[in-house]
Amino acid sequence: MFAYIVRRLLYAIPILIGVNLLTFTLFFVVNSPDDMAASQLGDKYVTPEAIANWKQKNGYDKPLFLNSQAAGVGQVTDTIFFDKSVRLFAFDFGRSESGRDITTDVATRMWPSLAVALPTFLVGIGVNICVALMVVMFRGTRLDRGAVFVFVALMSISYLFYIIGGQFLVAKTWRLVPISGFHTEGQVWKFLVLPVLVGVVAGIGAGARWYRTLFLEEANQDYVRTARAKGCSELSILFRHILPNALIPILTGVVVLIPSLFMGSLLIESFFGIPGLGSYMLDAINSQDFAIVRSMVFIGSILYIVGLLLTDISYTWADPRVRLS
Repeated sequence: MFAYIVRRLLYAIPILIGVNLLTFTLFFVVNSPDDMAASQLGDKYVTPEAIANWKQKNGYDKPLFLNSQAAGVGQVTDTIFFDKSVRLFAFDFGRSESGRDITTDVATRMWPSLAVALPTFLVGIGVNICVALMVVMFRGTRLDRGAVFVFVALMSISYLFYIIGGQFLVAKTWRLVPISGFHTEGQVWKFLVLPVLVGVVAGIGAGARWYRTLFLEEANQDYVRTARAKGCSELSILFRHILPNALIPILTGVVVLIPSLFMGSLLIESFFGIPGLGSYMLDAINSQDFAIVRSMVFIGSILYIVGLLLTDISYTWADPRVRLS
């Protein structure tokens, strides 16, 4: 197991390097520092002097890869590539275009994102699995067909409808919770109930329908018919046979949601005024703060690789037949 984990971590290094190089190419080769300066300054203030001052202020006045004017190691370290890309591997994200420390912002904003994403993630998975198991128990009946219709209808509704509808009904009409905002002092749960509820309800359609497909595939296997022939109850078959054998594809699908636990949801955090990483990145995109966007892309790639590693390790727990060597 230890050798497998080390090997997978070593495999992650070239992946991160590739993501880093691709991101650097998109930001500094396709979109040159001169283009970045022009977009930040605006059409009225774009002059050669203003561009040169902006590049010097933000550290973009150096060569991209090789500084021939520097001596020794400085030829490599005194470059834009080293300052803006290589330092990311040491989690030194530098400063944003507005002068804020990105590392401090990430460390501060990750907690509101976790406060919303973690309960949405856990409750959503639990609700979707329970709903799917209930539908599978009544497979082939009107309840099953009606549930599939409802799932497709829920999938067809825009995510914005759930957000605006939840704010109007729960917050404005019933006045149960605040419409938006987030305060760490006092009753924080009041600001989390509605975003979590919206996230769970919005994901029932796609999640429950997908789990239903997995469970139905297992329900048609020979071992299920054997268990039923032995007199096992339907509940026992669902929870002791079908659910454990469907865990591997469930775990595979869950991995794509792990980065969202830290990165947050762009729409949820923006509409509910939650100062998390999702709204942080959206604000950076709107203000064309390329330093923040590069850092968030790098963090997202790390989280996705970690999620894949955790998924592979969890396979041994879900299915003892799987052995990591």
